[in-house]
Amino acid sequence: MNYSVHWTDDALDELATVWTAASDRNAVTAASHRLEQDLMREPFTRGIRRDSSINRTATDLPLGVDYEIIEDDKKVRIVRVWTII
Repeated sequence: MNYSVHWTDDALDELATVWTAASDRNAVTAASHRLEQDLMREPFTRGIRRDSSINRTATDLPLGVDYEIIEDDKKVRIVRVWTII
C-alpha cells in the first residue's frame, strides 16, 4: 500500500533554501524526488528510527529529511530538510 507524502511549510522553506544555495540544483531536485518516492512505498524501511518507530531520518545525497509516519491515515509528513554537503 502506498502512503501519501506531505511536506510541512517549514520543510518546504528549508528545501527551497537548500535548492537556492546549491551548486548543483539538479542533484537537490533529484534527491528530493527519490526520497519522496521511497517514502511513498516504504516509509518504515527507508529511514533510520529516531525517537520512536514513526519518527525517522532519511538521507539521499545531498539531502537529509526528518519525517513522521501516520500509519492510520497512510501518510508521511516531512518535517525537516537539510543539506549534507
